[in-house]
Amino acid sequence: MQYHIIPVTAAQQNCTILWCEQTKQAAIVDPGGNAAAIKAAVTKCGVKVEKILLTHAHLDHVGAAQELAAYYQVKIIGSEQADRFLFEAY
Repeated sequence: MQYHIIPVTAAQQNCTILWCEQTKQAAIVDPGGNAAAIKAAVTKCGVKVEKILLTHAHLDHVGAAQELAAYYQVKIIGSEQADRFLFEAY
């Protein structure tokens, strides 16, 4: 397992890219913002995004989730269903 941490948003919240060294399949964890920086990091790491994982639905953890899910055509997994309205609003 490999990882790369990207500080995002003015709060410098940590977004993490996790991936399997063998398959290069990856997950983006808590993409709080700065979608362009996250996309650049994914490209630099040379991985294929398979999913987006959310630990919770605060803005600094989900701000770029919808944009990245659409860009990579992947599902968003995590956070409580009751929080869904929070990240769908961004």
